[in-house]
Amino acid sequence: MAVRPRAIAATGFSEPGRHSRLREWWEQEHVFGYGLIVPAIVLLATLVAFPFGMAIYFSLSDYWVGSPGGFVGLQNYRDILANETFRQTVQNSFVFTGIALSLKVVLGVWLAMLLARNLKFKRVIRGIVLLPFVIPTALSTLAWLWMFDSLYSVVNWTALRLHLISPPAPNWLGQSHYAMAAVIIVNVWRGLPFFAITVLAGLMAVPREFLEAAEVDGAGSWGRFWHVTLPLLKPVLAVVILFSTIFTFGDFNIVQVLTRGGPMNTTHLFATLAYQVGLSGGNLGQGAAISLFIFPLLALVVFFQLRYVRKE
Repeated sequence: MAVRPRAIAATGFSEPGRHSRLREWWEQEHVFGYGLIVPAIVLLATLVAFPFGMAIYFSLSDYWVGSPGGFVGLQNYRDILANETFRQTVQNSFVFTGIALSLKVVLGVWLAMLLARNLKFKRVIRGIVLLPFVIPTALSTLAWLWMFDSLYSVVNWTALRLHLISPPAPNWLGQSHYAMAAVIIVNVWRGLPFFAITVLAGLMAVPREFLEAAEVDGAGSWGRFWHVTLPLLKPVLAVVILFSTIFTFGDFNIVQVLTRGGPMNTTHLFATLAYQVGLSGGNLGQGAAISLFIFPLLALVVFFQLRYVRKE
């Protein structure tokens, strides 16, 4: 008995349905690949590209809060370069980044070597080391604000009891050099876990055969580190130094909570000065120009460090 065409169509076996065709189209390699990167492109466009474009527009216009201004070209950049506070901020940023990054490199490698040993409660210790990086920056910096308080400083109390300093104790947040030291200490304390854990991951990838061969050749612990471990860690160190440089150069929370750029603008960084001028002062044009001034500096750092990483 012949089967009617209408019955064949009703069973759904005569031709692929719309859902099947759509699935076949989606499973094509080029379509599926573009579909995966579209969310990332949308995210970058809305949260990075659009704000960056708006910052460029503000920096080239006389724009104040509540008062859209006209196009002024590079006038905002000329004004900030003539500003003594901005020149002080540039110096502060390089001093802050240079000292903090150097301390994080030395202490981070040392801490990573320590964590790589077979210690008791090794996992617990590694978890404790990560706490400064996990705790919200503003919350942890408030604790440091109390520790550096001019009247109730636990740092001064401890140093006096241990006879490390003599009275009168320093005013950590009220004197320029001590204030810069305070923000550097907090930045190193917070950024050290990221540095140490990343270097520790690199240490775990160092082949034991190389170290054992160096030991057989008579190399001591320092010789094995300097001639075997450190050269193998160079690519990892280059990447972690790159990220740490970006994080340190653009730091905002620590300085804003501890000193707000004081005393006498001696701890201002690009981010804090841009916030003070652009949001607190209302001059969005100059604030955007200050915030964008850091971009070519970081671009040069990123270019040379990535070039070194590719070479390694």
